Amino acid sequence: MPKVTTIPPRKQRNHAVTSQETQKIRVAAYCRVSTDTEEQATSYQAQIAHYEEVIHRNPEWVFAGIYADDGISATSTKHREQFHQMIQDCMDGKIDMLITKSISRFARNTVDCLNYIRQLKAQNIPIYFEKESINTMDAKGEVLITIMASLAQQESESLSQNVKLGMQYRFQQGKVMVNASCFLGYDKDENGDLVINPEQAETVKRIYREYLEGASCQQIARGLERDGIRTARGNTRWHDSSIRLILENEKYMGDALLQKTYTVDFLKKKRIKNNGEMPQYYVEDDHEAIIPKELFLKVQEEIARRGSQVDCIGRRRGFSSKHCFTNLMYCAECGEPFRRVHWNNRGCKSIVWRCTSRLDKKGECHARTIYEDILKQAFVTALNQLIGGSREYLGILQENIAEVLHMGNPDLAENIQAQLDDLQHKLIDRASRREDYDDISQEIFRLREQKEKAMMDDVSRSDYFERIEELRDFIISQPSGITEFDETLVKHLLKKVTVYEDKLVFEFKSGVMVDVVN
Repeated sequence: MPKVTTIPPRKQRNHAVTSQETQKIRVAAYCRVSTDTEEQATSYQAQIAHYEEVIHRNPEWVFAGIYADDGISATSTKHREQFHQMIQDCMDGKIDMLITKSISRFARNTVDCLNYIRQLKAQNIPIYFEKESINTMDAKGEVLITIMASLAQQESESLSQNVKLGMQYRFQQGKVMVNASCFLGYDKDENGDLVINPEQAETVKRIYREYLEGASCQQIARGLERDGIRTARGNTRWHDSSIRLILENEKYMGDALLQKTYTVDFLKKKRIKNNGEMPQYYVEDDHEAIIPKELFLKVQEEIARRGSQVDCIGRRRGFSSKHCFTNLMYCAECGEPFRRVHWNNRGCKSIVWRCTSRLDKKGECHARTIYEDILKQAFVTALNQLIGGSREYLGILQENIAEVLHMGNPDLAENIQAQLDDLQHKLIDRASRREDYDDISQEIFRLREQKEKAMMDDVSRSDYFERIEELRDFIISQPSGITEFDETLVKHLLKKVTVYEDKLVFEFKSGVMVDVVN
């Protein structure tokens, strides 16, 4: 029968010790408060003073420092610098024991809490939670920790829900919440309302203006960088995606769409785009506009136009604005756009325009090649025909004006808005009585789409009228013919060029069409 002798465990240390002083337990404390309010700041200082006294009062402990994070939420340890420094010092053997107020002060995320406890236990470093009287090195410690950490996580989830409900209430009241420090064009006044930042507003106006003049988002971004204009955050680098977001942000016309995104994981703070999963709230005329609504809607039309372009095999074609005729020339034979090509024909270099179908699908289209010099001269000829036949063309323009005045229903958008207001009251009434309101929601969506279309139609009519007036003013203002090509006139006046075998048909934005035989 073997003889078994039990050897009791020794008290563990991270390092060998050589004196009575160094055998004492090196104890550090961790404390944290969640906000930056004056009351919490007082609590924060009180925690530090408390732990300094507790550690120094125990003759078996050596003070190893206070690690403190203030004004930081505890649902994640990601942004808690002092916390991570404390864990690293534990791993480096500088700390033998940690004390903290409670599990919720340490971490409200169960997974994070248990991971760090186990990580420290592997190094024989206990954590003592004062409020719960739990020492993680006890046999029952991890069971209690699991229970308490779960409760702490539930508390955090409840708090997150309360915050969501508070935000939901503010949204319903039409209260717009914007971080003005990263919102180009606006600041906040003493009441928290959006007010225009004059210098930044000029940048916003420039972005909208250049986009409508034909520039791409990338070109606008490079131009802003070249001129040393900074972003809302003060950066010198502009991204074309940032330009696109500015062009699509309804807040620049004084409105605000609330709850564009929502949180799907309160622990990771992950937010995703709201595609109808959560209610949204649209607030009209909330603040002073930088961009008039008519101009904003023109930009949305232009964004849609550029985004709808596809090549001859159905792929989305990227917008290019390197030349004034880009995206304006189309083939009469197959309907595909023409592309600008640098041609080297037997050592003779030239710039020509060719049908993309002829370039990409050999043999399917036989449209002719247009030399750029001939194209420019043809445009000058078209303008001179307008000027030379001013009486005839002015008559056509006058007819187009009369047509515009009889187009559509100018009061349609207002009538739809009246219906939306009525439905909004019904929706709130049903929601307050906890009754189903899906039918009202669907009708609101349908009417909103109708209203947006009606507003777009109004803008299109207004824009068409402006183009007619613009061409009429141009014709009247010309005492004689045009002698030189001007690409600015192409951008302002021309809508489309159709290439036939024996002629070019220039269609102007005013609705006038001019044939040039060549």
